[in-house]
Amino acid sequence: MGWKTLDDMELDGKTVLTRVDINVPIEDGKVTDTTRIDRILPTIRDILGAGGKPVLLAHFGRPKGARVPEMSLQIVRPALEAALGVPVRFAEDCIGGPAKEAVAALPAGEVLLLENTRYHAAETTNDPVFAASLAALGQVYCNDAFSAAHRAHASTEAVAKLLPSCAGRLMQAELSALEAALGDPARPVTAVVGGAKVSTKLDLLGNLVAKVDRLVIGGGMANTFLAAQGVAIGKSLAEHEMTGTASEIMAEAEAAGCRIILPVDIVVAREFAAGAAHETLPVDACPEDAMILDAGPDTVAAVAETLQSSKTLIWNGPLGAFEIAPFDAATNAAAQAAAGLTRDGALTSVAGGGDTVAALNQAGAADDFTYISTAGGAFLEWMEGKTLPGVAVLES
Repeated sequence: MGWKTLDDMELDGKTVLTRVDINVPIEDGKVTDTTRIDRILPTIRDILGAGGKPVLLAHFGRPKGARVPEMSLQIVRPALEAALGVPVRFAEDCIGGPAKEAVAALPAGEVLLLENTRYHAAETTNDPVFAASLAALGQVYCNDAFSAAHRAHASTEAVAKLLPSCAGRLMQAELSALEAALGDPARPVTAVVGGAKVSTKLDLLGNLVAKVDRLVIGGGMANTFLAAQGVAIGKSLAEHEMTGTASEIMAEAEAAGCRIILPVDIVVAREFAAGAAHETLPVDACPEDAMILDAGPDTVAAVAETLQSSKTLIWNGPLGAFEIAPFDAATNAAAQAAAGLTRDGALTSVAGGGDTVAALNQAGAADDFTYISTAGGAFLEWMEGKTLPGVAVLES
C-alpha cells in the first residue's frame, strides 16, 4: 500500500492535526454510544506516546456552514476526556484566532478538540483557502476517519496535500482489512449481501460478481432476484421494476464464474410483527397473501456449507427481517457459522455498512469477525470499487 502510517512519521514535539470521526449519538446532552470514540483512542494515545500533540478535527451533524449550538463538538468533549484519561481542551473554532491560541497553549500530554469543521461551508466544498487555514495549525496531518474518506472535504482531502500525511490506526486497520478482503484475498471468496433494495446496491453487486467466487443474496433483495427467475413471491417486499437488472447481474455472474446463492426455502407470514404466525416453505410455494420475511433452514445450511469451503468472507446486510424475531433466525445462524470459522482460524471475515453491525451484534457474532467496519458509506464505496478521496490523497 502506498500510504504512510504513524510509524513512518516523526512526531516528537510536533503538532499533529488528526481528523477523527466522533459524530456520535447524543441523548439528553450525553453520548449514548462511545464506539466511535473508542475506535480512535489507539491513534491519539500513540501520538501522545511519541511526543506529539494531537489536535482533533471533526464534524458533527450537518450544520451546513452555520453555527448551530446543538451541533457543537463541545458536547462530545466530556466523553472523549473520560475515555482517554487525559485532559481534552476545546477551541471555539477550527481556524483563526481561537484555534491558533488554543494550539499555542496546548501542553505536552494533553489533547485539543477543535470546533465542528462543518460550521464553515468551505469544509464541504473542499476549499483550498480553508484547508490552508487548517494546515497552518499543525506540522503533521493524520487521517483516522475512514468513515469520512469518501468525502472530498477540506479536512479529509485538501489539507492532506499541504502537510506530511499519514493514516491513523483506525484508518490503517480499515484499509488493511479491506485490502485482505478484496485486494488480494485468499480464495475462495464469498460475499453475503442482504438488505431491502437491489437499487441501492447495484454498483456493489456489479463490482462483487467480478471479484468474488460466491455471492449469497438475502433479504428483500433476494425477493427481487427470485421474481426475476419467475418465482411467485406473494406480497413480499421486492422491486419488480428491477427484475431485468437482477437478470443482468445473474448473467454477469455466470460469465465471471461467480456462483449466486439464493434462498431455496423461505419463512413466510401474513403480518410483519414480533412472534407473528409463520411457516417454512419451499421457495416456490409462497402463498399469494403472504410475505417472505426470512430464509429457511435449508438455505442457512447451504450458506454454512459455502462458508466452510471459503477462505475469505465479505458481509454486508442481513438475510431477513432481523429486527423482529423469529425472522432473525437465518441472519443469526449464518453469522454464528461465520464467527465460528473465523474463531477457528479457517476464515478471514470482514463486515460493515448499514444494518450489518447491528445484525452481527444481535447474533452475538461481531466479536469473532476478523474486522467489522463502522464506516457505512465509505465501506460500501470501497466495496463498489470506487476511489475514496481521503485515501487516494494519502497515497499521492
